[in-house]
Amino acid sequence: MNLIDLFEKQKKYLNFFFDNLNIEKANEILDLFISCKHKHSIIFTGIGKSAIIAKKIAQTMLSTGTKAMFLSAVDALHGDIAMISKDDIFVILSRSGETKELIDLIFYVKKREAKVVAIVSNKNSKIAKISDYFIDLPLEKELCPYNLTPTTSTTLQLIFGDILTIALMQNNKKFSINEYALNHPSGAIGMQINLKANDIMVKDEMLPICKANDLIRDVLPVLSSKKCGCLLIIDEENKLKGIFTDGDLRRVLQKENLEFFNKKMKDIMTLSPIRISKDTLAIDAMKLMEEKKQVTQIPVIENEKLIGLIRMHDIIKTGLKSLLTK
Repeated sequence: MNLIDLFEKQKKYLNFFFDNLNIEKANEILDLFISCKHKHSIIFTGIGKSAIIAKKIAQTMLSTGTKAMFLSAVDALHGDIAMISKDDIFVILSRSGETKELIDLIFYVKKREAKVVAIVSNKNSKIAKISDYFIDLPLEKELCPYNLTPTTSTTLQLIFGDILTIALMQNNKKFSINEYALNHPSGAIGMQINLKANDIMVKDEMLPICKANDLIRDVLPVLSSKKCGCLLIIDEENKLKGIFTDGDLRRVLQKENLEFFNKKMKDIMTLSPIRISKDTLAIDAMKLMEEKKQVTQIPVIENEKLIGLIRMHDIIKTGLKSLLTK
């Protein structure tokens, strides 16, 4: 059997899941999770491959504003069950719903007055019957040719867990992008939501500034030496009045004579250029540049005064642009 056949089979099995999932049961579990007060936790467990999926779901929920954790079923039976408190929600992932360690664990979890939710692919299983709530993830067959290796079943667990996670995230009105950023300070996600204009902008003596009455011939060395691709025209109070780019220079040279070099910046600059604040996310600055097509530099303003310049070149150097084009 080739890869195309396997992809088609998995697609068929996933479609079976979506076509037969009990949405009312899914909503019941979502409502239960939502009702779990902030001081209580959603605790996930499983055995084998289901344990790996349970840990992933718990970590994703935690990073998106839901108080969740993973507890090893074996460790729970050897002392760690003490972390489970009254009104916590204890979630068990199991394909068969017949795993002895999990069945034994449910008895002790209920003694701690936590609610037990079973996510299984066998609605007639022992775990489904003895849990407070359960949902059957419809499994036509594992992708494994012997119908043994957890493949499709773990995929269904992951899909269901991720959908619940995002539903909880959307329900949490207090969870903002800023909180998400605090939970992801590093890596690709961290770069996208933490990197601000202030972090990568050109500033201070590196800024290519001039005044409105300066002649273009006198400030061309600034345009060249600062290597920012533009001149920023400011007034005596450091307020931005306009911008003149090297692209503007190329365009006017094509149609002007040498008298052009005697013109004042106020006569050739672009008035009211696009501007951003220092707290603007670098990703938003990049999107703004791409939206405006030929814009590759944006002045950074604070209290109406020029404090910096962010360039597409600086964004590219961070690797942010390549992350978003993959």
